[in-house]
Amino acid sequence: MVWLPSEIWAERRFNGLPSAVAGDAAFRVFCTPSISERRAPNHRQLAERARYHLRNAQWRRIETPVGEVQTYVFEPDQQIAPGIVLIVHGWTGESSFITAIAEAIRRNGFRVGLFDLPAHGLSSGRSTNLIDCARATVSVGEQLGPVHALVTHSFGGLIALVASEGHAPMPGKLTTKHIALIASPNHLSDITDHFARYWGLNDAGRRAFEHRLERIGGRTLDCFAAVKLLPASGVGGLVIHAPDDIDVPFRCAEEIVAGVPDMELHSFNGLGHRNILFASPVARTITSYLKRTVEPGERRTYQPRVVNAPAASAPA
Repeated sequence: MVWLPSEIWAERRFNGLPSAVAGDAAFRVFCTPSISERRAPNHRQLAERARYHLRNAQWRRIETPVGEVQTYVFEPDQQIAPGIVLIVHGWTGESSFITAIAEAIRRNGFRVGLFDLPAHGLSSGRSTNLIDCARATVSVGEQLGPVHALVTHSFGGLIALVASEGHAPMPGKLTTKHIALIASPNHLSDITDHFARYWGLNDAGRRAFEHRLERIGGRTLDCFAAVKLLPASGVGGLVIHAPDDIDVPFRCAEEIVAGVPDMELHSFNGLGHRNILFASPVARTITSYLKRTVEPGERRTYQPRVVNAPAASAPA
């Protein structure tokens, strides 16, 4: 990977670079969440405040094939189903931003696990990619699971689906049958298209950049689409989206439901891309679906699971 002077990415001057250099530089920026164009300018302050809502969780650092990952587990008062509901946050986000939904799920009798993706939140690393995030998801699921269901936000949807599908170069797959996709993109190419336009990549530079992603993923970019990953993974469930989402267009939800008829579409206008995580109607929709996934023979009270690993201290 080439060395990249800060003035190059700070001023978005990729268009003047040779295509191979531009592609490599773009790949480096794309895989570094801290300098993503999608990260809020006051991200650090927002995260510090949001972590207050993790104070009642069991904090545990887990070793994964891609580095140490910070996890958080919320135990229900009375658990109605075996396993855990695993929540996967979006790119540049972290677990603390999705605790409102986690708490609603916990109150309804489910054990809930969250984790900061590699190079996000309190997990290790500065750079990461879709495959490494999926590897971390599988590893966390294996160590906290079994996984009853997945709840995802934004790019976390594609991460979770790659983890559930388990196609090479993944070392294995995360086993579950249920998923709720909140504000999820459909095609990875939609994300790379936005990135290329924002950072001023010409066609040759974009092709070089996307080729780097394909080499890591072991297949062409068009394979990374929710409409293909869902049937291959064998999971089904909900698609939740706001028509006024300007970060991930509502058409993505429509494409997913049109291509995978078993997925239910729930539309919540006026919530955008991030406020959708804090809306009570969204939380009720998810918890209602999760209750429907509990088999009659499973519906009983389960004893809270004891985590033997030492937990980290929550922030003051």
